[in-house]
Amino acid sequence: MDKKNVVRWLVIGAVLLAGVVGVAWGWHRLAAPSGPGAGFISGNGRIEATEIDVATKLPGRVADILVDEGTFVNAGQPLAVMDTQSLRAQRDEAAARAQQARDAVAGAEAQLAVRQSDRAAAAAVVAQRESELDAASRRLRRSTTLSADGAASAQEMDDDQARVRGVNAALAAARAQEKAAQAAVAAAQAQLVGARSAVVAAQATTARIDADLADATLLAPRAGRVQYRVAQPGEVLGSGGKVLNLVDLRDVYMTFFVPETAAGRIALGSEVRIVLDAAPGIVIPARVSFVASTAQFTPKTVETASERQKLMFRVKAQIDRGLLERHLAQVKTGVPGVAWLRTDPARPWPEQLTVRKDL
Repeated sequence: MDKKNVVRWLVIGAVLLAGVVGVAWGWHRLAAPSGPGAGFISGNGRIEATEIDVATKLPGRVADILVDEGTFVNAGQPLAVMDTQSLRAQRDEAAARAQQARDAVAGAEAQLAVRQSDRAAAAAVVAQRESELDAASRRLRRSTTLSADGAASAQEMDDDQARVRGVNAALAAARAQEKAAQAAVAAAQAQLVGARSAVVAAQATTARIDADLADATLLAPRAGRVQYRVAQPGEVLGSGGKVLNLVDLRDVYMTFFVPETAAGRIALGSEVRIVLDAAPGIVIPARVSFVASTAQFTPKTVETASERQKLMFRVKAQIDRGLLERHLAQVKTGVPGVAWLRTDPARPWPEQLTVRKDL
């Protein structure tokens, strides 16, 4: 065997030896216990947080965006401004119409006062005619008595009768005028009601436009961090067009899956220990905030193919808000990790899943 063949066989032997060592090490890793043992179960998942889309209520052009990606914002903080030129023109028009409506109310009130005065005058004329009729009727009765006794002429009695008929006619005319004046008052009152309704409608229109103007400044619905700028200044968006995407880093959780055999032993509020791949030495405390009531197949990204054949229950572990607020700058979403649950309350948490006191 020449020297080249010896070298080649030595290389092949070294490769085979390395393969055997690797297989043995891998088998040792698989055979070795990877968790705290009986009484505990685990599930793979990723850190998630509540996301909020900040969108425009009305269609329009984006005038300015006041924050950048990665910026922490507080609830109620202005984030973006929409162009309001058209809304301001509508606001001016609505204000002018409101003033016209108020002027119409003043005119209707003055007209009502005139009609009420006319009605009072007509009522006074009616009273005057009724008094005249009473006097004429008395005179007619006296002249009739005197004429029967021969103390008055028939002509005088005829004149009194004619006077009574004339006063009756005048009284009827006065009463008709009073009714017409009353109808005019009712019409003026209806006109006043319509004018006042027009004022209310104009004020409502103005208030609506004011609300639209206020909505043109997009405010943060809650505290969080700007994750994406979906739109840019100058873009024209439709109603509901997304401008920014926020993530609430005070509402962070991990979703994972547990076997159906263990789901019945998990109660809301149960303690959870989360260990992230990026920080294996830090144990994050959490509590169960949700357990699915129906089983499902585990997503491919969570378990292996053999595990996906089993029915699993989705569990949500919520991280304490106070802990998140103390480490807000370090909170990241999408980080994979393992969530550990204790199914046997009598068993203490092992040392590798103990939460640091300074966390």
